[in-house]
Amino acid sequence: MTKPRVYVTRQVHQESIDLLKAHFNVEIWASDEVVPRDELLKNVKGVDALFCTITDKISTEVLDAAGPQLKIVATMSVGMHHINTLECKKRGICVANTPDVASDSAAEFTVTLLLMVARRCLEGAEAVANGEWGLWKPMWICGTEIINRTLGILGFGRVGFGVARRLKPFGVERIIYHDVAKSSLGDVLQAEFVDLDTLFRESDFLVISCALTGVTKNLINKEVFEKMKPTSILINTSRAPVVNTQDLLEALKSGKIAGAGLDVTEPEPLPSDHPLIQLNNCIITPHLATNSTKARLGMAINTAKNIIDTLIRK
Repeated sequence: MTKPRVYVTRQVHQESIDLLKAHFNVEIWASDEVVPRDELLKNVKGVDALFCTITDKISTEVLDAAGPQLKIVATMSVGMHHINTLECKKRGICVANTPDVASDSAAEFTVTLLLMVARRCLEGAEAVANGEWGLWKPMWICGTEIINRTLGILGFGRVGFGVARRLKPFGVERIIYHDVAKSSLGDVLQAEFVDLDTLFRESDFLVISCALTGVTKNLINKEVFEKMKPTSILINTSRAPVVNTQDLLEALKSGKIAGAGLDVTEPEPLPSDHPLIQLNNCIITPHLATNSTKARLGMAINTAKNIIDTLIRK
């Protein structure tokens, strides 16, 4: 009996490949770079499962190229906006992601980015590199402390809760959040469920950890920045389109808010000459939130297991 075929669109952890090879014929685009579109369309023909990443656009064209035998699109990511999920549903193709395994890594990195922006760490490091570090100056590169501040979180799921749990010991005075509904997790931390207006007006640190939907797209815009404190800091490690890039740029330049930390941008990657990169009150990282050894290995293994569960265990 012929084994089912699996196509892997990227060089991933060998442990996950070994799991797949125990059951299937596995073909791999053995590169750390994105598989070219023409290669993807050619290589998916006749496969039963597709192991993809967040940078692979799994459109109707790709599904057509694969053929009617395709049973699962498994993505090594939490987000699924790169997959035409509606078309997959029409065709009876399972779509699977890896939502649990990377939550701790994402929450930890979000706290890291928040602290870097609040304490102006990048400015300090650049000053050292540029030979600007002289004798002690009382007013030089003074940042913001976390203690006795209000932490606001938009989206109180695994990552949002993880951020709150990690920052509570820092001495935040108040944790407030908004989501589609009140979360029982909030009660564990004495966090307050508030409306959006309260979240925007009262947060000293506003962390974006929500999903991208029709409701949240461009939710953080000029009107929101008008409501926020001029001393507030915005952190987005979730989905870039939740924040209007141009409005954020203007808010940072005009002093509507004090700073921002972005691990996601629109477009991504952000061009090196983009004006956001030139600002000293904005730190941008290249989508690193799940870049821990443990998280990435877990994501790869869970993606493989999703394929095995679908094709064999059903």
